[in-house]
Amino acid sequence: MTSDLTSDQERLRRWRLVLGGDPAGEGTGCQLTGDDAAIDNVLAALYRSPEEEATGGRRQGSLRASAPRVARWLGDIRTYFPTSVVQVMQRDALERLNLNRLLMEPELLEAVEPDIHLVSTLLSLNQVMPERTKQTARIVVRKVVEELEQRIAQQTRAAVTGALNRAARISRPRHHDIDWNRTIRANLKHYQPEYRTVIPERLIGHGRRVTAVQRDVVLCVDQSGSMAESVVYASVFGAVLASMRALRTFLVVFDTEVVDLTPELRDPVETLFGTQLGGGTNINRAVAYCQGLITRPRDTIFVLISDLYEGGVREELLRRIAALMTAGVQVVVLLALSDDGRQAYHRANAAALAASGVPTFACTPDRFPDLMAAAIERRDLRDFVGTS
Repeated sequence: MTSDLTSDQERLRRWRLVLGGDPAGEGTGCQLTGDDAAIDNVLAALYRSPEEEATGGRRQGSLRASAPRVARWLGDIRTYFPTSVVQVMQRDALERLNLNRLLMEPELLEAVEPDIHLVSTLLSLNQVMPERTKQTARIVVRKVVEELEQRIAQQTRAAVTGALNRAARISRPRHHDIDWNRTIRANLKHYQPEYRTVIPERLIGHGRRVTAVQRDVVLCVDQSGSMAESVVYASVFGAVLASMRALRTFLVVFDTEVVDLTPELRDPVETLFGTQLGGGTNINRAVAYCQGLITRPRDTIFVLISDLYEGGVREELLRRIAALMTAGVQVVVLLALSDDGRQAYHRANAAALAASGVPTFACTPDRFPDLMAAAIERRDLRDFVGTS
């Protein structure tokens, strides 16, 4: 008898998820809670229109106004459904969000203003996108990437070059290398009235022109669905940094696996199509891989971009980060690199990293060049917390 009752409840639960509708029951008498409620929300995001949300109608396909934010949804569905179902839902998303039509008809594409949200969506669907539409998708992505590069490249190069020049100034220069103007300003407090002169305690030299690589930059980027916008910005910034001879830049993306996209950095579009948005997260494995890339700890800046929802071994992750800092690596953790600047993140992991002395905060793209400049000069990065 108990078995029959359980079986009936399970059938009602499944019918409720199929039918959608009012979370309180939709006539089935089955109220959804916990993971079931989350699954219902994921299904509703694709198969139910706003009008049906208000009227309690059955699930149907629709072009949702929130389609540009579907990248996060594409990551969420992996939490609740097996791979075979995820692939079906992704293909449904291509059709129900009208992206296939957009990509197949150039005149429609010309009428749409591509933005970073659309790029995030296209990249999220990259693995299930028909080959004949991928070329059009690349056109969309390249247009947005070129606009982003124009927006950020000059500011980034100026900020980083200035920081490298300041960091290159020598504190024990030979006589012909002394920057007298800076030296005098820095030592005015040592003016001797009786001698009517400044006796410099610290000499400041001109920055020597250095052609060798001065800093290594390792960008380690979480490519789970919720980090889509951060992946786009990180790839573009990575390309800009890689174009500077004074820097050696690495780009590593990860979910449960780790992919080194450094060879693709010269072309950010190829870099982006090398990502696979969605899936789980193993930050510890990614940091372990990046440790192997670091050969000059005191000249290395390691930027981890992740919401810190760790699926790997948390304690080992914290130990690895601590080991990097002990070795002299400048470590920064960005919870997001996006225009919004703030998003959901694992508060306990963020708090643990911050408590160990790691600057941990969200950052908007316009602040990232200044952040890199401060890291190069080893300034206190806590000033960025709460202002980015």
